[in-house]
Amino acid sequence: MDKNRVIITVVLCLVITVGWNYLAEYMGWLPQPVEQTAVQETAKTDSKAPAKVQPAQNTPAPELPVFKAENGRTVTVDTPLYTAIFHSNGGVLQSFVLKNYKAENTPDSPKVDLIGKPASAFAPLGLLIDGDRTWENAAWSLKGSDLTLENGKNGMLVFVGEVNGLRIEREFSFTADTYTITEKTNIINAGTSPRNVRLDYTLDADSMADAGNPYNKTRVAWFTDAEGLDTEDDVEDLGNGISSTLPMMWAGVESNYFIAAIAPKSADLALKAKFQSGVYRIALEKDNIGIAPGNLSTSTATYYFGPKITKYLAAAPNTLSAAENYGFFTVLAVPMLKMINFFEQYVGNYGVAIILLTILIKIAFWPLSRKSYKSMESMKKLQPMMQKIREKYADDREKQNAEVMALYKTYKVNPVGGCLPMVIQIPVFFGLYQALLNAIQLRHASFIDFLPFTNMPWLSDLSAPDPYYITPIVMGATMLLQQLLSPSTGDPTQRKMMLIMPVVFTFMFLNFPAGLVVYWLVNNVLSIFQQWLMLRKA
Repeated sequence: MDKNRVIITVVLCLVITVGWNYLAEYMGWLPQPVEQTAVQETAKTDSKAPAKVQPAQNTPAPELPVFKAENGRTVTVDTPLYTAIFHSNGGVLQSFVLKNYKAENTPDSPKVDLIGKPASAFAPLGLLIDGDRTWENAAWSLKGSDLTLENGKNGMLVFVGEVNGLRIEREFSFTADTYTITEKTNIINAGTSPRNVRLDYTLDADSMADAGNPYNKTRVAWFTDAEGLDTEDDVEDLGNGISSTLPMMWAGVESNYFIAAIAPKSADLALKAKFQSGVYRIALEKDNIGIAPGNLSTSTATYYFGPKITKYLAAAPNTLSAAENYGFFTVLAVPMLKMINFFEQYVGNYGVAIILLTILIKIAFWPLSRKSYKSMESMKKLQPMMQKIREKYADDREKQNAEVMALYKTYKVNPVGGCLPMVIQIPVFFGLYQALLNAIQLRHASFIDFLPFTNMPWLSDLSAPDPYYITPIVMGATMLLQQLLSPSTGDPTQRKMMLIMPVVFTFMFLNFPAGLVVYWLVNNVLSIFQQWLMLRKA
């Protein structure tokens, strides 16, 4: 009897087990298996021995939801600072338009697009996985829709894709009042074997140069702890491709005024850059990312698309503030730029602000200029005695120089005193030069919009040269007048050489930024006024 009960119990258990599986499957109670998308393998295999798989620094992946690919579509992120358009296939960027900046200094100019149409064809921000173009070879879906963010608001878009047994999740976070975008990238091993993955962040951009400004070049820039900031603007070298295995803090494409950059949270990424079909292309690569079956690896990167403005760059990670670079004379350029901005707040015109700065600098150098003028007057009085020494020791150059130096010592005259103000002002000149070339506040900043009594644009962009060369020519004329008013020193040959200087400076200044020419012109006028005052007192 007990034996029969055991047989009946076993049969009932089998019936319930098998029947339950059929019933649950029929009713849809069982979870569906993850759909796998077939992709064509395009990555080239390495002929060398495979790299050793690093220990997987990752975490168990949560249970993957069913992946359903969707048709590609665009999604727009709109903030007070920019409008960005992404494509759901891979989260690639199609355009990034800055609302507060025009491409050209004309009323009907479009806004600056830091991507541009030629570059958009290369899929900026697309991820490469083991060399695979995920935006082409993976199936994708998008979690989210168009975002319109007001100041202080945040938003997120999530792009999900599958390629070659990997699930990719790209979480883009946006903040309305910054130019930064943060991406958290999850790569999940949905297979049954360990994976060793190579990840590339990419960025592509058109030329960012301004029309009419020969000093504003587009270049590839990168920053490392080992060597600091480095750039390359030679299109021939970039056409051949450049690379660096140094750990990158950030890398990007920049001009004097704008930058599009990638700043990975982990700095152990190598750089590759190339100029191709008129587009500047960069990639930051991390190799040997080990991912165990069912686990995920997470990487984070910050993108910056915007102007080189201190407050925005300072808030970005990885020393991205180093992109705002004024060269060797930064210590002078930055304070002068701050003073120009300070004056502009009150007068509302950057040209007038430069004139006020020039007056301030002239006042600071006034005692030195006065001392210089007195030195030149003393040198003038010594000219007859110096001429007698030259005649007396015409055949003995060494004795002649010794007697002249003794004469300087007797009358306490510094022979270089007259040149000292000019020498000291040279660093100030170069500091202002760097400020005018690289400060975005002065890009398209106007002084005098139109040539008087005409509708011809004139000094409407202080960062670009005077289109009619009027200010350089007037500057040269004032420099010549200043030379004529200066006390005559040295021999006639030296005097003639000094009179050639205004001609040389005029040609030098023809293509200098108009703001710099305005500074030098006003400085000359003030110097002439100072000399006139001293002549009256003499």
